[in-house]
Amino acid sequence: MTRVAVFGTGAWGTAFSLVVGDAGADVRLWGRRAELVDAINAKRENPDHLPGVELPPLTATCDAGEALEGSELVVFAVPSQRLRENLVGWAPLIPREAVLLSLMKGVELGTAKRMSEVIRGVADVAEQRVAVLSGPNLAPEIAQRQPAASVIACTDETVAARIQAVCHTPYFRPYTNTDVVGTELGGAVKNVIALAVGMAHGMGFGDNAKASLITRGLAETTRLGAALGADPFTFSGLAGLGDLVATCWSPLSRNRTFGEQLGRGQQIAEMLADTRQVVEGVKSCESILELARRNEVDMPIVEHVVAVVHDGMAPLDMLRNLMSRAAKPERYGH
Repeated sequence: MTRVAVFGTGAWGTAFSLVVGDAGADVRLWGRRAELVDAINAKRENPDHLPGVELPPLTATCDAGEALEGSELVVFAVPSQRLRENLVGWAPLIPREAVLLSLMKGVELGTAKRMSEVIRGVADVAEQRVAVLSGPNLAPEIAQRQPAASVIACTDETVAARIQAVCHTPYFRPYTNTDVVGTELGGAVKNVIALAVGMAHGMGFGDNAKASLITRGLAETTRLGAALGADPFTFSGLAGLGDLVATCWSPLSRNRTFGEQLGRGQQIAEMLADTRQVVEGVKSCESILELARRNEVDMPIVEHVVAVVHDGMAPLDMLRNLMSRAAKPERYGH
């Protein structure tokens, strides 16, 4: 039986623990809050993030050493902007041969590094030991064991296949590829595009506007990926188009819902104070824009989301500005 350590008791970390537990793994789930860890152990459910969902047998703990002891696969599902500070303490405890898997969908502020780059740098491990998982994976649906598919990317195909076997269940179908860069970028940028789509919906615009934002957002993601050496095919797959559609269209998406509230005139500070969960697009939009500028890639939707979220631009002005940009061929900048 494979022993798996999952760091993060949010909705996605808990749902993934359910997946690998259902697949037969011995799961250790790490959380920072003792009261939540105790509740998970006592009730076999996560009352804060997935209430009413029965979890398979697993052990929750606040002790990173206990979670990591004997682990063959170490999974990170913490907020992307908190990974580095946490990983500094966890890294010395990680078993030497363990494979490290990122479920996080963000780009680090300040460094503009992808999460796999942060893991490799802080934990000082070779790229062949680091994989990423991304796709249309709305945690509440997976927790209900509804059908879903995803992509596991690692530069070593055999490592990706090993992880695939650990999390393949009748309802969760993982595919593999070797494009870590493209898989991570698809997961990170789609959160920002979902904020824009949510704003359009909140302002009462219809499906034409939302579909246009999704399609042009995919074009922006693909341009950035091409500049960083990603495989363009990745963006037409589960980690690209699949994740983008789910996140932009579903009311279960935190980023889409946050954008919708912005479009209806709610204030960002109040919304951030009210939400119990991290909205990755709000955190990562600036770092994604910085990454684009460093690589001279034009990403107007991302740029305008940053202007709304961080610089006070009104959502209606964002859409007006995007619509009034100079006309170009569809493949401009490709």
